[in-house]
Amino acid sequence: MTVETRLITESDYPDWLRALSTGFLRPPVFTDEEIATRRASMDLGRVRGAFDEGRCVATYRSFAQQLTMAGGARVAASAVSNVTVSPTHRRRGLLSRMTEAELADAKERGESVSTLIAAEYPIYGRYGYGPVTTTTEWSVDVPRTGLDPRWSGPDDGGRVDLVDGTDVRKLGPELHQRLAAVQHGAVDRDEHWWRVNTGAVRMPAFPWTEPFYAVYRSAAGTVEGLLTYVADDKWGDAKQPLNTATVRDMIALTPAAERALWHFVCSVDWITTVRTGNRAPDDLLPHLLPDPRAARVVTQADFLWLRLLDVRAVLESRTYPSSAHLVLDVRDSSSLAAGRFLLDASPSGAACVPSSQSPDLTLDVRELATLCLGDEPASRLAALGRIDEHRPGAVALADTLFRTGRRPWCPDVF
Repeated sequence: MTVETRLITESDYPDWLRALSTGFLRPPVFTDEEIATRRASMDLGRVRGAFDEGRCVATYRSFAQQLTMAGGARVAASAVSNVTVSPTHRRRGLLSRMTEAELADAKERGESVSTLIAAEYPIYGRYGYGPVTTTTEWSVDVPRTGLDPRWSGPDDGGRVDLVDGTDVRKLGPELHQRLAAVQHGAVDRDEHWWRVNTGAVRMPAFPWTEPFYAVYRSAAGTVEGLLTYVADDKWGDAKQPLNTATVRDMIALTPAAERALWHFVCSVDWITTVRTGNRAPDDLLPHLLPDPRAARVVTQADFLWLRLLDVRAVLESRTYPSSAHLVLDVRDSSSLAAGRFLLDASPSGAACVPSSQSPDLTLDVRELATLCLGDEPASRLAALGRIDEHRPGAVALADTLFRTGRRPWCPDVF
């Protein structure tokens, strides 16, 4: 029988959840409470499945999201998550069918882009997605950092205080909104995110370990940073502590907050190693340490992927450092974002309109996605054969227009 792909119904949801866990190699058994808890956070109008003789064999979900562009403007995104195909039904085009349907719906809804975190690199490029941010994780050898082990607090008049999850649910959302207003590549966090990540909502399949929460307050008393971390319990044979603190999340609105929170977690008694979790590749951390070599990169990889659906809306939403114009011939095998566009950019704003002029650059929608957040230079993509230059100097001009001083970063997995 033909496998059917469609939006799921209420009665499909438990079986869809079983297929989701099967795809992610997690135990496919749930309590009624967990099914209800998970269901409460989902819009079934954006949840798809593939069904073979009534049994769910593939899963796909999207939800509304806001993505911050360079300059702080936000664009409407369709965030894709929970994508699986059961091992019995691979290589049958089920992912392609669900992806194509979702992208068409997202464009119809007026969402300018689609976003996702790719579990595997080779999958999503064929659907027009390109990597737009990088994640880096460091392992910090605390005794080697050169930090003063007698540190007892910031010397800038600020302070670090431990708080609990209830405090974080009050302070965190506004703090994160302030971060997302300046950090391109950031996405929004809803109330459900804060409840799950502070333990107010528990998922039996994901055992909860209550973390420690620390906030940094400036000398004026304003909360400018939030650190969430957990610690293990490991001791050496000579009764020496060998504990690791793993950072789950850190929001720092100022360099002072970032400096204070890193110094704080490196000063906690018994902690000899700090794992930083997901950070921007140009994070300040290594060079905040007297000995930057104490911070060793343990992970560096692509993170957020972007698929353009409305080229005009995206290119007009971001800021540019100088005035120039480029004619971009954008290729898109699905035709969702294909066309030739004249980008007239300036520090005061940009206009992007369809054009019949000869192109300066030809590139696939994947490469334009990679360019538009500013992480990858056009010159590198051209050297890789992914951008064709038709007007001499156009690649260098694209470098100037699209690159940003700090690299984009997405703090969140979704």
